[in-house]
Amino acid sequence: MPSSQNSRRRSREDVADTALRLLDEYGLPDLTMRHIADALGVRPSALYWHFPNKQALLAAVSERIIAPVLDTRVDTLPPRDALIALGSGLRERLLAYRDGAELVSSSLALGLAESPVRPRLAAVARRAGISADLSRIAADTVTHFVVGYVFHEQQRQQADSLGLLAPREGLTPAAAVAAHDDALGGDFRAALLMIVDGFDASTGHDSAAPPRLCEG
Repeated sequence: MPSSQNSRRRSREDVADTALRLLDEYGLPDLTMRHIADALGVRPSALYWHFPNKQALLAAVSERIIAPVLDTRVDTLPPRDALIALGSGLRERLLAYRDGAELVSSSLALGLAESPVRPRLAAVARRAGISADLSRIAADTVTHFVVGYVFHEQQRQQADSLGLLAPREGLTPAAAVAAHDDALGGDFRAALLMIVDGFDASTGHDSAAPPRLCEG
């Protein structure tokens, strides 16, 4: 039986890191407090020293998934390129963990977690001359699009792992999935560009003039 002394030695970071590892190994449905406690060698009740409930723990895991996007250097990029870089970085982080988009989507929708990327996206939009209110909307639009897009990608990956995808003619199942994933990557960038370029149109910018988002 785990000792209470061992329980106290476990930090908040230990708990969140273990939860993130288990998420990637087993998926969101199996990410229970008991599973996390067993992996840490403590009683489930010990986890509540650090998190008041499971939702708070999952919110911390969500923020852990997204946080590295802040390392993306965009200060010297034109606003358009900066928004694309941040959106693409967010997609990569969500794809890096099994069920990452589903977890982050739930935490954001319930107001349990704040996306650390949101202020960066809004700041880039402001740098392009977009108003504060529209910059906030622009940041939310990019975030919601990316999370939803990756949720679709990961659902397809899960379906493939369960053998539920219909094979494409002339392709093995693995090749069909790879081809689809390549197409999704190209479609993602094209769609994100459409969204970003649409920000200028929504502000009444003269369509005959160069987009402000392209300016440094």
